Formats: sequence, C-alpha cells, structure tokens
Amino acid sequence: MESILSAVDSFIWGPPLLILLSGTGLYLTLRLGFIQFRHLPRAFVYMFKRESGAGQTGDVSAFAALCTALSATIGTGNIVGVATAIKAGGPGALFWMWLVALLGMATKYAEGLLAVKYRVRDKNGFMAGGPMYYIENGLGIKWLAKLFAVFGVLVAFFGIGTFPQINAITHAMYDSFNVPIEASAAVMTVLVALIVLGGVKRIASVSTFIVPFMAILYVATSVVILMINADKVPAALALIVASAFNPEAALGGVLGITVMKAIQSGVARGIFSNESGLGSAPIAAAAAHTKEPVRQGLISMTGTFLDTIIVCSMTGLVLVITGVWNAEVEGAAATNAAFSLGLGTQFGATIVTVGLLFFAFTTILGWCYYGERCFVYLFDIRGIKIYRSIFILLVACGAFLKLDLIWILADIVNGLMAFPNLIALIGLRKVIVEETRDYFRRMARGDLDEEI
Repeated sequence: MESILSAVDSFIWGPPLLILLSGTGLYLTLRLGFIQFRHLPRAFVYMFKRESGAGQTGDVSAFAALCTALSATIGTGNIVGVATAIKAGGPGALFWMWLVALLGMATKYAEGLLAVKYRVRDKNGFMAGGPMYYIENGLGIKWLAKLFAVFGVLVAFFGIGTFPQINAITHAMYDSFNVPIEASAAVMTVLVALIVLGGVKRIASVSTFIVPFMAILYVATSVVILMINADKVPAALALIVASAFNPEAALGGVLGITVMKAIQSGVARGIFSNESGLGSAPIAAAAAHTKEPVRQGLISMTGTFLDTIIVCSMTGLVLVITGVWNAEVEGAAATNAAFSLGLGTQFGATIVTVGLLFFAFTTILGWCYYGERCFVYLFDIRGIKIYRSIFILLVACGAFLKLDLIWILADIVNGLMAFPNLIALIGLRKVIVEETRDYFRRMARGDLDEEI
C-alpha cells in the first residue's frame, strides 16, 4: 500500500504541479509589479490598523482572520515538515522552500483578494468564501468548485487537518515527557471537541491568543541558537545554496540526493507549511471585517512570509548548523536534537515539543474550520454536526498511524486540492490585476484615507 501511495505522490508532485505552482506565483509576481516586496511594510501595518469608513462586513477582525489562517499553516510543517524535507532533499530543499514562499506570497495575495470579492453569507448569517465561491461565482464552473470542496474535506480529514498533527503531538509528548500516546490522544481529542463545536469565533479567539505567543517564543529560541553558533551561519547558508543546485558536489553524494529531489522536497513541504496556492487561507480571509478585497489580500500574504521565511527558516538553519539534518533521526526527533545541541541543554528540546504541541493543536482547529466550510458548500449547513463528529473521530485515530504513510497521504490530498484553485487564479487573473490597480489608484487620489 505504501509503495502505491508513494508512486501516486511522486506523480502528483511531479513537474506539472511544481511548474503550475511556481509558474502561477511568478506570473502574479510580474503582473502585480512585485507587490509582495513593494507593499509588505503596508501589509504588516494593515494587520493591526482598523479599516476606516463604513461598509465593512465580516465575522472576525482582519487580524483574527489572519491568525486563524496562521493557526492552520504554522504547525508540524514548520518543525517536522522542514526536518523531513531536509532529510529527503538535503539542505538545498530549504532554498527551494524560500523561493516558492516568495513567489507564493503573490499567490496568497490573490487568494485573499478573491475570497473577499466573491464571498457570500450562509443561512446562519456567517461569511462563506474561498476557492469554491470564486470558482463558481467568478469562473462560473460549478463542478470545479465542488471538486475543490471535496478535496478540501479530504485534506481536513486525511491530510494537514488531522493525522500529521495529532501524530506529531502524541509522539512528541511520549518522547519528551514519557506521556503515553493513548493519554495524549484522548486529551487532545476532548480539547479539539470543546473548541471546534463553538465555530469560527471560538477558533479565532483561541488562535489569536496562542499563535502569536508561540511563534515569538519559538523564533526567539532559534535566534538565540543562531547567535550562539554565529560563526557557523555563513557556512550553513553557503551549503544551503550550493546543495540547491549541485547537491552531489556540496554533499558528496549523501544518500543519493539530486537537484530534483531537493526541489520536490522543498516545494512539497513548503506548500504543506505555508499553503500558498492550496486555496485554504482564503476560506479564513473571507470571514474578515473589511470592504476592500485588496486590503485583505495584502494581509493574507504576510502569512506566507511569517510561516516560511521566518519560522521555517529558523528550523532549517538550526538543523543545518548543528549537522543534525544528516544524523540518524528524523521528524520531530531531529528538530528536538538540533535545538538541544544548539543550546547545549535539554531545554531546547522542551521548547520544540511545547511549540509543536501548540502549533499542531491550532492547525487542527484551523483545518476543522476550512473543512467545515467546504462541507457546508457541498451539503449545506445541515451537515455541520456530521462533519464535526467525523473530524473529531479522525483526530482520535491519527496518533496510531505510521509516520511515513501519514506524510505521503497528506502530500497526495494537498496536491489534489491545489489544482482547482490554481486554475481559478489563472482564470481570474484579469480580475486580480484590475482590482489591484483600482485600489492603488484610489489610494493615490486619497479616496481611501489609508496612507501610512
């Protein structure tokens, strides 16, 4: 079974999807005039600055919507996924992770813009948006919208949303604190049930508290390690770049790593982590209090920057400078070992475990919401209780599956979800460009009262 799934995974994440992901990001970067670089400072200000004027609609603040999206993106991909990518593709995988993130910021901007432009209110009065709505209402292709929603539910059930997260939590608790896997699984299942049954507002409130706190703590610990090992950082950066283009020379043929393997590992795990092009984040963006699609698009793109350029980079650099990436450990155990070695104390492993615990937990919450929105699109609000019950049951089961099988299955359903969304972004490219130009034209005239 695992060999069959591995073959399917390699096919889905082969050249067609890699080209489509990077090509879409590159096209949007060029057409939008490198918006992710020129307007990144403005985007960060928008995260905390309330939108002026009337006409705003939504369920949660723009910052809460971003935290909900970050809760789904900052998870095991930042700790376990980076370690897995570098183990499989060498340090060069981190370079390709950076590249796909920089291009992916333009993709995430476009997703957030379209999410707000084409969102609607459901029968419960909540905002509903995301690829299924901009595919149906923008492109007018309802069957493709339904296909995306089906894949979205599958990712929530069998991909990012459940298995990798709960498996990482329970095994990290066992390895670090000797807590039985069964006990961790039971406690996590109960906590998830208590929160997800409260809907998006409860998920957003929990995410707004946990995500910023844990991200700052994790990054601060990583910075301390890099400062302690400052003399090794230049060599680590050189190795990352060299092994991205010539791994055989840079690594001496370690484990038979090739350029294609480095690219595939970096892109797949990068997308798993920041979800640019996947179509998940715009589901959360659609709930934001705003009247301006472009404004929310700018806020949305900061998620990719924070997730990959900041958090994933910290994990990757610590793994490379300590040399643990090439040791006989993998996954969370590798990151634990790297942080302990980097700090010279077991406290490093504790920080990783605690970070993993909270990151993975909030990812479960975020993806429960994503999957629920997709499920509601397919079956209306009558199916919410059924969806939540299945989700909670799968969370309970995820701790007992094999790690390799979990990551392969997650990669497969992630890739399937990306295809309909990327088709929509390409099909609606003129809308994205025109909305962007109109916004900045109005800003230049002073009509927005948004000058920074």
